[in-house]
Amino acid sequence: MNFEIPRKFNALINQAQQVALEVFRPISRKYDVAEHEYPVELDMLASIMDGMNDGDIKGGAGAAKLKQDNDSEDAQSIKNGSNMATVLGLTELCWGDVGLALSLPRQGLGNAAIAAVANQEQLNRYKNTWAAMAITEPEAGSDSANIKTTAKLDGDQYVINGEKIFITAGGRCDAVVVWATLDKSLGRAAIKSFVVEKGTPGMELVRLDKKLGIKASDTATIRFENCRVPKENLLGNPEIDTQKGFGGVMQTFDNTRPVVAAMAVGLARASLELTRSLLNSAGVIAGYADPVNNSLASEAELYRMEADLEAARLLTLKAAWMADNGLPNSKEASMAKAKAGRTANHITLKCAELCSTLGFSESHLLEKWARDSKILDIFEGTQQIQQLIVARRMLGKSSNELK
Repeated sequence: MNFEIPRKFNALINQAQQVALEVFRPISRKYDVAEHEYPVELDMLASIMDGMNDGDIKGGAGAAKLKQDNDSEDAQSIKNGSNMATVLGLTELCWGDVGLALSLPRQGLGNAAIAAVANQEQLNRYKNTWAAMAITEPEAGSDSANIKTTAKLDGDQYVINGEKIFITAGGRCDAVVVWATLDKSLGRAAIKSFVVEKGTPGMELVRLDKKLGIKASDTATIRFENCRVPKENLLGNPEIDTQKGFGGVMQTFDNTRPVVAAMAVGLARASLELTRSLLNSAGVIAGYADPVNNSLASEAELYRMEADLEAARLLTLKAAWMADNGLPNSKEASMAKAKAGRTANHITLKCAELCSTLGFSESHLLEKWARDSKILDIFEGTQQIQQLIVARRMLGKSSNELK
């Protein structure tokens, strides 16, 4: 493997770094305090982000263009496309602020879901739509196969009934990608995803939730009561294939889990860099010359955290690279998400601890980053679910055989 970042991504990375440094960092604390207040400063970035996503490298700094690029290049060539571009861009943006990165217009996880399974007509129709993702329910969190929301075909429309919780950007988005079952008796095979546009009768925004972290991003609960959507709004194949199971809807996770891992890598790097700087100013300078067992305790912690972060970064790049090259990456996507989520939690908390009062006060962003990091080990599949998926892939077990 060549571990160098392709030069064609340099401009994208630099642009994302500038956004993180010049836009996100200065307003990070402001919107951490003003929860649910929309970051109006992001509006001016919308067109810039669209341009980054529509650039020659077929990718972008957000999730909107996340898709495999296998149809436009030689099948034998090695590709670094939109999945790689997305994880590299979001790593930098989340070095600035995770909540603000999740609040960028038209960069929602629902956009990644659309890109993963939509047909060309749907891609064109939802090109400028800001889409959130609605999967979790009050009685179906990590077990997404057990969702209760239903979608019944009635003529040329599907009628959706159910309630979804913890919808990132659910209050601000233009549309929501809703997971619903066509037939509960057929299990996970009948689960499909539907695009429901805001303002559709029967779709109600119930509340916005207060959270531990990423407060700049709104998190919503939405209820659907006899909500009718055109059958053309179903993403992927409408047929129920009991052999294929989830089919297209689960492909979304294979694409978005490396994205969340990239968010965790960016946040952890921010915390580690600031901690190293604060320790340097206090006279604790990591020299890397002595064995870890002969170093100061704080130095040894830095070394271990740096190693963990690099492992998480490389796993993330591998999972994205596999997606770009059309290789099955379910195991690798879960490995990256599990490692990066856990690493971000550990690093941000340890950095707050190492910096003592500076780490727990609002004089720096360390305590905020520690709070923000927790969600990165939860959404898009918890740590435990990722480990279960990896175990199934390693052992060749089905979900029924290993629960």
